[in-house]
Amino acid sequence: MISPIVPPNSESEKSGTLPAQSHLGWSQRMDPLSEVIALLKPESLISGGFIVPGDIAIYFPQHQGIKCYAMLAGQCWLVVKGVPDPVLLNAGDCFILPRGLPFQLTTDLSLEPVLYTDAFAQLGKTAAITEVIAHARYIAGGFFRFTGGHAEILLQSLPPIIHIRRESDKAAMRWSLERMRQELSDPQPGSSLIAQQLAYTMLVQALRLHLNDSASTNPGWLSALADKHMSIAIAGMHNDPGYPWTLQSLAERVGMSRSVFALRFREIVGVTPMEYLTRWRMLLAADRLKSSSDSLAAIANSLGYESESAFGKAFRRVMGCSPRQYTRTTTHHNLTQNQSLEDHEQELVATS
Repeated sequence: MISPIVPPNSESEKSGTLPAQSHLGWSQRMDPLSEVIALLKPESLISGGFIVPGDIAIYFPQHQGIKCYAMLAGQCWLVVKGVPDPVLLNAGDCFILPRGLPFQLTTDLSLEPVLYTDAFAQLGKTAAITEVIAHARYIAGGFFRFTGGHAEILLQSLPPIIHIRRESDKAAMRWSLERMRQELSDPQPGSSLIAQQLAYTMLVQALRLHLNDSASTNPGWLSALADKHMSIAIAGMHNDPGYPWTLQSLAERVGMSRSVFALRFREIVGVTPMEYLTRWRMLLAADRLKSSSDSLAAIANSLGYESESAFGKAFRRVMGCSPRQYTRTTTHHNLTQNQSLEDHEQELVATS
Protein backbone atom coordinates (compact mmCIF):
# COMPACT_ATOMS: atom_id res chain seq x y z
CA MET A 1 0.00 0.00 0.00
CA ILE A 2 1.33 3.43 -0.87
CA SER A 3 0.43 6.74 0.66
CA PRO A 4 -1.20 9.57 -1.28
CA ILE A 5 0.76 12.59 -2.38
CA VAL A 6 -1.07 15.85 -1.88
CA PRO A 7 1.06 18.66 -3.36
CA PRO A 8 1.75 21.35 -0.76
CA ASN A 9 0.61 24.92 -1.07
CA SER A 10 3.16 26.69 -3.29
CA GLU A 11 4.22 30.26 -3.82
CA SER A 12 2.83 30.13 -7.35
CA GLU A 13 -0.68 29.72 -5.90
CA LYS A 14 -0.26 32.94 -3.93
CA SER A 15 1.33 34.98 -6.68
CA GLY A 16 -0.78 33.72 -9.58
CA THR A 17 2.29 33.17 -11.76
CA LEU A 18 2.53 30.09 -13.95
CA PRO A 19 4.48 27.40 -12.09
CA ALA A 20 7.98 26.91 -13.47
CA GLN A 21 9.06 23.57 -14.89
CA SER A 22 12.49 23.44 -13.34
CA HIS A 23 14.19 20.10 -13.84
CA LEU A 24 14.85 19.62 -10.14
CA GLY A 25 11.31 20.45 -9.05
CA TRP A 26 9.78 18.26 -11.75
CA SER A 27 11.93 15.26 -10.88
CA GLN A 28 10.98 15.46 -7.21
CA ARG A 29 7.27 15.02 -7.97
CA MET A 30 5.39 11.83 -8.72
CA ASP A 31 4.27 11.23 -12.28
CA PRO A 32 0.48 11.34 -12.90
CA LEU A 33 0.10 7.54 -13.17
CA SER A 34 1.86 7.08 -9.82
CA GLU A 35 -0.26 9.82 -8.28
CA VAL A 36 -3.51 8.26 -9.45
CA ILE A 37 -2.51 4.82 -8.16
CA ALA A 38 -1.40 6.41 -4.88
CA LEU A 39 -4.76 8.14 -4.53
CA LEU A 40 -6.54 4.83 -5.15
CA LYS A 41 -4.49 3.34 -2.28
CA PRO A 42 -4.55 -0.25 -3.49
CA GLU A 43 -4.29 -2.72 -0.64
CA SER A 44 -3.18 -6.23 -1.59
CA LEU A 45 -5.64 -8.51 0.18
CA ILE A 46 -4.78 -11.83 -1.39
CA SER A 47 -1.84 -12.96 -3.46
CA GLY A 48 -0.75 -16.41 -4.48
CA GLY A 49 -1.43 -19.01 -7.12
CA PHE A 50 -3.25 -22.21 -7.92
CA ILE A 51 -2.78 -25.19 -10.19
CA VAL A 52 -5.47 -26.55 -12.51
CA PRO A 53 -4.32 -30.10 -13.33
CA GLY A 54 -7.47 -31.11 -15.23
CA ASP A 55 -10.42 -29.69 -17.16
CA ILE A 56 -12.66 -27.35 -15.18
CA ALA A 57 -14.54 -24.05 -15.51
CA ILE A 58 -14.20 -21.80 -12.44
CA TYR A 59 -16.78 -19.05 -11.89
CA PHE A 60 -15.93 -15.87 -9.94
CA PRO A 61 -18.85 -13.58 -8.98
CA GLN A 62 -18.92 -9.80 -9.08
CA HIS A 63 -16.27 -8.25 -6.85
CA GLN A 64 -15.21 -4.93 -5.38
CA GLY A 65 -11.65 -3.97 -6.27
CA ILE A 66 -9.29 -5.01 -9.02
CA LYS A 67 -7.79 -8.37 -9.91
CA CYS A 68 -4.47 -8.93 -11.64
CA TYR A 69 -3.52 -12.43 -12.76
CA ALA A 70 -0.75 -14.04 -14.79
CA MET A 71 -0.76 -17.35 -16.65
CA LEU A 72 2.52 -18.83 -15.47
CA ALA A 73 2.08 -22.16 -17.27
CA GLY A 74 -0.34 -23.75 -19.72
CA GLN A 75 -3.34 -21.96 -21.21
CA CYS A 76 -7.03 -21.40 -20.50
CA TRP A 77 -9.95 -19.22 -21.52
CA LEU A 78 -11.09 -16.04 -19.79
CA VAL A 79 -14.79 -15.21 -20.11
CA VAL A 80 -16.01 -11.90 -18.66
CA LYS A 81 -19.69 -11.03 -18.35
CA GLY A 82 -20.69 -8.42 -20.91
CA VAL A 83 -17.63 -9.00 -23.09
CA PRO A 84 -18.76 -10.80 -26.26
CA ASP A 85 -15.62 -12.75 -27.08
CA PRO A 86 -13.66 -15.09 -24.77
CA VAL A 87 -9.94 -14.43 -24.38
CA LEU A 88 -7.39 -17.20 -24.79
CA LEU A 89 -4.65 -16.89 -22.17
CA ASN A 90 -1.24 -18.38 -22.96
CA ALA A 91 1.77 -18.87 -20.70
CA GLY A 92 3.26 -15.48 -19.89
CA ASP A 93 0.04 -13.55 -20.47
CA CYS A 94 -1.14 -11.16 -17.78
CA PHE A 95 -4.60 -9.68 -17.38
CA ILE A 96 -6.32 -7.11 -15.18
CA LEU A 97 -10.03 -6.99 -14.36
CA PRO A 98 -10.63 -3.41 -13.15
CA ARG A 99 -14.43 -3.22 -13.14
CA GLY A 100 -15.37 -6.07 -10.83
CA LEU A 101 -17.46 -7.94 -13.43
CA PRO A 102 -18.22 -11.66 -12.95
CA PHE A 103 -15.87 -13.89 -14.93
CA GLN A 104 -14.83 -17.47 -15.64
CA LEU A 105 -11.49 -19.19 -16.06
CA THR A 106 -12.14 -22.31 -18.07
CA THR A 107 -10.12 -24.97 -19.84
CA ASP A 108 -13.05 -25.75 -22.15
CA LEU A 109 -15.75 -23.28 -23.21
CA SER A 110 -18.37 -26.07 -23.25
CA LEU A 111 -17.95 -26.90 -19.55
CA GLU A 112 -20.52 -25.93 -16.92
CA PRO A 113 -18.89 -23.41 -14.56
CA VAL A 114 -18.36 -24.23 -10.87
CA LEU A 115 -18.29 -21.51 -8.17
CA TYR A 116 -14.70 -20.80 -7.18
CA THR A 117 -15.15 -21.95 -3.56
CA ASP A 118 -16.42 -25.34 -4.73
CA ALA A 119 -13.81 -25.53 -7.47
CA PHE A 120 -10.92 -24.94 -5.10
CA ALA A 121 -12.33 -27.54 -2.73
CA GLN A 122 -12.22 -30.01 -5.63
CA LEU A 123 -8.72 -29.03 -6.68
CA GLY A 124 -7.35 -29.08 -3.16
CA LYS A 125 -3.76 -28.23 -2.39
CA THR A 126 -0.95 -29.63 -4.48
CA ALA A 127 2.20 -30.33 -2.47
CA ALA A 128 4.61 -31.27 -5.26
CA ILE A 129 4.18 -28.18 -7.40
CA THR A 130 7.49 -28.58 -9.18
CA GLU A 131 6.44 -32.05 -10.35
CA VAL A 132 3.19 -30.99 -12.01
CA ILE A 133 3.77 -27.39 -13.05
CA ALA A 134 5.21 -28.42 -16.40
CA HIS A 135 2.09 -30.46 -17.15
CA ALA A 136 -0.65 -28.26 -15.72
CA ARG A 137 -2.13 -24.80 -15.88
CA TYR A 138 -0.69 -22.51 -13.25
CA ILE A 139 -2.30 -19.14 -12.47
CA ALA A 140 -0.96 -16.55 -10.03
CA GLY A 141 -1.71 -12.99 -9.09
CA GLY A 142 -3.46 -10.81 -6.58
CA PHE A 143 -6.73 -9.22 -5.56
CA PHE A 144 -6.61 -5.56 -4.55
CA ARG A 145 -9.11 -3.45 -2.69
CA PHE A 146 -8.92 0.31 -3.06
CA THR A 147 -9.04 2.14 0.25
CA GLY A 148 -9.10 5.52 -1.48
CA GLY A 149 -12.53 7.09 -1.90
CA HIS A 150 -14.53 6.98 -5.13
CA ALA A 151 -12.19 4.66 -7.02
CA GLU A 152 -14.85 4.25 -9.71
CA ILE A 153 -14.24 7.83 -10.85
CA LEU A 154 -10.66 6.92 -11.73
CA LEU A 155 -11.37 3.41 -13.06
CA GLN A 156 -14.40 4.08 -15.26
CA SER A 157 -12.29 4.76 -18.35
CA LEU A 158 -10.50 1.40 -18.17
CA PRO A 159 -11.80 -1.46 -20.33
CA PRO A 160 -13.34 -4.53 -18.63
CA ILE A 161 -10.22 -6.56 -19.53
CA ILE A 162 -6.64 -5.36 -19.82
CA HIS A 163 -4.81 -8.19 -21.58
CA ILE A 164 -1.00 -8.11 -21.77
CA ARG A 165 -0.06 -10.55 -24.52
CA ARG A 166 2.46 -8.96 -26.89
CA GLU A 167 5.84 -10.66 -26.68
CA SER A 168 7.64 -7.36 -26.04
CA ASP A 169 5.24 -6.57 -23.19
CA LYS A 170 5.52 -10.04 -21.69
CA ALA A 171 9.30 -9.68 -21.78
CA ALA A 172 8.96 -6.52 -19.68
CA MET A 173 7.01 -8.46 -17.05
CA ARG A 174 9.10 -11.62 -17.16
CA TRP A 175 11.19 -10.82 -14.10
CA SER A 176 8.13 -10.30 -11.91
CA LEU A 177 6.47 -13.44 -13.26
CA GLU A 178 9.55 -15.57 -12.71
CA ARG A 179 10.02 -14.27 -9.19
CA MET A 180 6.36 -14.96 -8.43
CA ARG A 181 6.77 -18.50 -9.76
CA GLN A 182 9.86 -19.09 -7.59
CA GLU A 183 8.29 -17.72 -4.41
CA LEU A 184 5.18 -19.87 -4.85
CA SER A 185 6.91 -23.07 -5.94
CA ASP A 186 9.69 -22.95 -3.32
CA PRO A 187 8.46 -20.90 -0.33
CA GLN A 188 11.12 -19.35 1.88
CA PRO A 189 10.84 -17.12 4.97
CA GLY A 190 9.13 -13.93 3.83
CA SER A 191 7.69 -15.47 0.64
CA SER A 192 4.16 -14.31 1.44
CA LEU A 193 5.24 -10.67 1.66
CA ILE A 194 7.39 -10.92 -1.47
CA ALA A 195 4.51 -12.50 -3.42
CA GLN A 196 2.26 -9.67 -2.26
CA GLN A 197 4.71 -7.02 -3.46
CA LEU A 198 5.24 -8.85 -6.75
CA ALA A 199 1.49 -8.90 -7.34
CA TYR A 200 1.42 -5.15 -6.78
CA THR A 201 4.37 -4.68 -9.16
CA MET A 202 2.56 -6.75 -11.79
CA LEU A 203 -0.49 -4.52 -11.42
CA VAL A 204 1.50 -1.32 -11.98
CA GLN A 205 3.51 -2.82 -14.83
CA ALA A 206 0.38 -4.05 -16.58
CA LEU A 207 -1.25 -0.60 -16.32
CA ARG A 208 1.90 1.01 -17.69
CA LEU A 209 2.08 -1.42 -20.61
CA HIS A 210 -1.59 -0.83 -21.35
CA LEU A 211 -0.89 2.89 -21.28
CA ASN A 212 1.85 2.46 -23.88
CA ASP A 213 -0.48 0.46 -26.13
CA SER A 214 -2.34 3.51 -27.43
CA ALA A 215 -4.46 1.40 -29.77
CA SER A 216 -6.17 -0.30 -26.83
CA THR A 217 -6.95 2.67 -24.60
CA ASN A 218 -10.43 4.11 -24.14
CA PRO A 219 -11.15 7.81 -23.58
CA GLY A 220 -10.03 8.80 -20.09
CA TRP A 221 -7.13 9.94 -17.95
CA LEU A 222 -5.07 6.85 -18.83
CA SER A 223 -5.37 7.58 -22.55
CA ALA A 224 -4.32 11.17 -21.92
CA LEU A 225 -1.08 10.05 -20.27
CA ALA A 226 -0.10 8.34 -23.54
CA ASP A 227 -0.52 11.59 -25.48
CA LYS A 228 2.49 13.91 -25.58
CA HIS A 229 0.55 17.16 -25.20
CA MET A 230 -2.29 16.01 -22.96
CA SER A 231 0.13 14.37 -20.54
CA ILE A 232 1.90 17.72 -20.08
CA ALA A 233 -1.42 19.40 -19.27
CA ILE A 234 -2.43 16.71 -16.79
CA ALA A 235 1.00 16.72 -15.16
CA GLY A 236 0.66 20.47 -14.66
CA MET A 237 -2.74 20.12 -13.01
CA HIS A 238 -1.51 17.27 -10.82
CA ASN A 239 1.72 19.00 -9.81
CA ASP A 240 0.01 22.26 -8.83
CA PRO A 241 -3.73 21.67 -8.32
CA GLY A 242 -4.19 24.95 -6.44
CA TYR A 243 -2.90 27.13 -9.27
CA PRO A 244 -5.67 29.21 -10.96
CA TRP A 245 -5.51 27.25 -14.20
CA THR A 246 -7.51 28.46 -17.18
CA LEU A 247 -8.09 26.94 -20.57
CA GLN A 248 -5.72 29.54 -21.99
CA SER A 249 -2.88 28.88 -19.54
CA LEU A 250 -3.11 25.11 -20.08
CA ALA A 251 -3.11 25.55 -23.86
CA GLU A 252 -0.05 27.78 -23.64
CA ARG A 253 1.69 25.22 -21.45
CA VAL A 254 1.38 22.53 -24.12
CA GLY A 255 2.01 24.86 -27.05
CA MET A 256 -1.42 24.62 -28.67
CA SER A 257 -4.17 27.07 -29.49
CA ARG A 258 -6.98 27.26 -26.98
CA SER A 259 -9.63 25.85 -29.32
CA VAL A 260 -7.49 22.97 -30.61
CA PHE A 261 -6.37 22.06 -27.09
CA ALA A 262 -9.93 22.09 -25.73
CA LEU A 263 -11.20 19.89 -28.56
CA ARG A 264 -8.33 17.39 -28.33
CA PHE A 265 -8.48 17.16 -24.53
CA ARG A 266 -12.20 16.37 -24.60
CA GLU A 267 -11.74 13.79 -27.38
CA ILE A 268 -8.96 11.97 -25.50
CA VAL A 269 -10.01 12.38 -21.86
CA GLY A 270 -13.77 12.46 -22.30
CA VAL A 271 -14.30 15.66 -20.28
CA THR A 272 -13.22 19.28 -20.62
CA PRO A 273 -9.90 20.42 -19.07
CA MET A 274 -11.74 22.40 -16.39
CA GLU A 275 -13.98 19.45 -15.55
CA TYR A 276 -10.91 17.24 -15.19
CA LEU A 277 -9.18 19.81 -12.96
CA THR A 278 -12.21 20.13 -10.71
CA ARG A 279 -12.56 16.36 -10.44
CA TRP A 280 -8.88 15.94 -9.56
CA ARG A 281 -9.09 18.67 -6.92
CA MET A 282 -12.15 17.04 -5.34
CA LEU A 283 -10.44 13.62 -5.25
CA LEU A 284 -7.50 15.20 -3.46
CA ALA A 285 -9.90 16.97 -1.11
CA ALA A 286 -11.76 13.73 -0.37
CA ASP A 287 -8.50 12.01 0.48
CA ARG A 288 -7.50 14.78 2.88
CA LEU A 289 -10.95 14.81 4.50
CA LYS A 290 -10.55 11.12 5.13
CA SER A 291 -6.90 10.91 6.18
CA SER A 292 -5.97 14.29 7.71
CA SER A 293 -7.20 16.73 10.32
CA ASP A 294 -6.96 19.73 7.96
CA SER A 295 -9.83 22.21 8.19
CA LEU A 296 -12.21 22.78 5.29
CA ALA A 297 -10.82 26.28 4.91
CA ALA A 298 -7.24 25.01 4.64
CA ILE A 299 -8.18 22.33 2.10
CA ALA A 300 -10.23 24.76 0.04
CA ASN A 301 -7.45 27.35 0.00
CA SER A 302 -4.75 24.84 -0.95
CA LEU A 303 -6.83 23.72 -3.93
CA GLY A 304 -7.42 27.21 -5.29
CA TYR A 305 -10.81 28.09 -3.77
CA GLU A 306 -11.22 31.48 -2.10
CA SER A 307 -14.16 30.42 0.08
CA GLU A 308 -15.51 27.32 1.76
CA SER A 309 -18.81 27.96 0.01
CA ALA A 310 -17.32 27.77 -3.49
CA PHE A 311 -15.34 24.69 -2.51
CA GLY A 312 -18.41 23.03 -0.99
CA LYS A 313 -20.47 23.57 -4.15
CA ALA A 314 -17.73 22.05 -6.33
CA PHE A 315 -17.32 19.12 -3.94
CA ARG A 316 -21.06 18.36 -3.91
CA ARG A 317 -21.24 18.56 -7.70
CA VAL A 318 -18.43 16.01 -8.18
CA MET A 319 -18.77 13.74 -5.13
CA GLY A 320 -22.53 13.85 -4.68
CA CYS A 321 -22.52 15.12 -1.08
CA SER A 322 -21.13 17.94 1.03
CA PRO A 323 -17.61 17.70 2.50
CA ARG A 324 -19.02 17.20 6.02
CA GLN A 325 -21.40 14.48 4.83
CA TYR A 326 -18.51 12.76 3.09
CA THR A 327 -16.46 12.78 6.28
CA ARG A 328 -19.32 11.22 8.26
CA THR A 329 -20.12 8.51 5.70
CA THR A 330 -16.53 7.41 5.01
CA THR A 331 -16.22 5.48 8.28
CA HIS A 332 -19.44 3.53 7.62
CA HIS A 333 -18.30 2.75 4.05
CA ASN A 334 -14.99 1.36 5.30
CA LEU A 335 -16.76 -0.89 7.81
CA THR A 336 -19.01 -2.24 5.05
CA GLN A 337 -15.98 -2.96 2.86
CA ASN A 338 -14.22 -4.81 5.65
CA GLN A 339 -17.26 -7.01 6.23
CA SER A 340 -17.30 -8.01 2.54
CA LEU A 341 -13.71 -9.22 2.54
CA GLU A 342 -14.69 -12.64 3.85
CA ASP A 343 -16.09 -13.43 0.40
CA HIS A 344 -12.59 -13.25 -1.08
CA GLU A 345 -10.60 -15.19 1.48
CA GLN A 346 -10.43 -18.25 -0.78
CA GLU A 347 -9.88 -16.28 -3.99
CA LEU A 348 -6.36 -17.62 -4.51
CA VAL A 349 -5.45 -20.96 -3.01
CA ALA A 350 -1.97 -21.05 -1.49
CA THR A 351 -0.01 -23.72 -3.30
CA SER A 352 2.64 -24.29 -0.67
